[in-house]
Amino acid sequence: MPAPEARDTDLALLLRAAKAAGEVALGFTGPTARAWDKPGQGPVTEADFAVNDVLHDILRSARPDYGWLSEETPDDLARLDCEHVFIIDPIDGTRSFIEGSGTWAHSIAVARHGTVTAAVIHLPARERTFAAALGRGATLNGAAIAAGQRAELTGASLMAPKPTLQPLHWRNGPPEVTRVFRPSLAYRMALIAQGRFDAMLTIRPTWHWDIAAGALIASEAGALATGADGTPLTFNTETPQSPGVLTANPALYRAIRAQLA
Repeated sequence: MPAPEARDTDLALLLRAAKAAGEVALGFTGPTARAWDKPGQGPVTEADFAVNDVLHDILRSARPDYGWLSEETPDDLARLDCEHVFIIDPIDGTRSFIEGSGTWAHSIAVARHGTVTAAVIHLPARERTFAAALGRGATLNGAAIAAGQRAELTGASLMAPKPTLQPLHWRNGPPEVTRVFRPSLAYRMALIAQGRFDAMLTIRPTWHWDIAAGALIASEAGALATGADGTPLTFNTETPQSPGVLTANPALYRAIRAQLA
């Protein structure tokens, strides 16, 4: 585990960078920002790259020995040789940004030897900042947050895309849950940490930049966060993907895992 002062100073740096990123992003008008499609990955806008640039300038100038993994930067496998690495999604929920909605976020994390040690999920348009440092708990706008305590799967609120509830993914058919959705994976995980919803699940392979920050914030709020198949999440791997992701408090997590095919 890193020294407490390292975790705390890294978190302070992430918070400063997130604020600057938010100011840049809000300078664009989502529906009129220049946008195009990345093959196999969905839309991207000029704002994504502008935010990526400001985050890179602030973070790498402060920590030049840290590696860099970002959705909007060509991957450099030299990061695998770094003790620490920044894991960044400049705008998670780009479709929401394009539509002019506020449910997009900057997802910013530091991982050390595969474990996230500091994380921020910042929603500039909603003025919400989720944050955590390893062993320090999780916060929303500076106030402590905690995951919910619901243990019963039937009737639970599950944040998931529609395909997740297809019968083939469940041992006894889809559970009777209330499905809810937000475009940003990072924000979904933060909402579980906040206790606003009970669980979050996605089955498809998931990029590390979408979930690194959310994994720490959720776990520091008392939830479990693993691959959808129950495997531990390890970050800064050669292929930066996990087999989906499942986040819930421990009792509900076990109930969901018992029902997944």
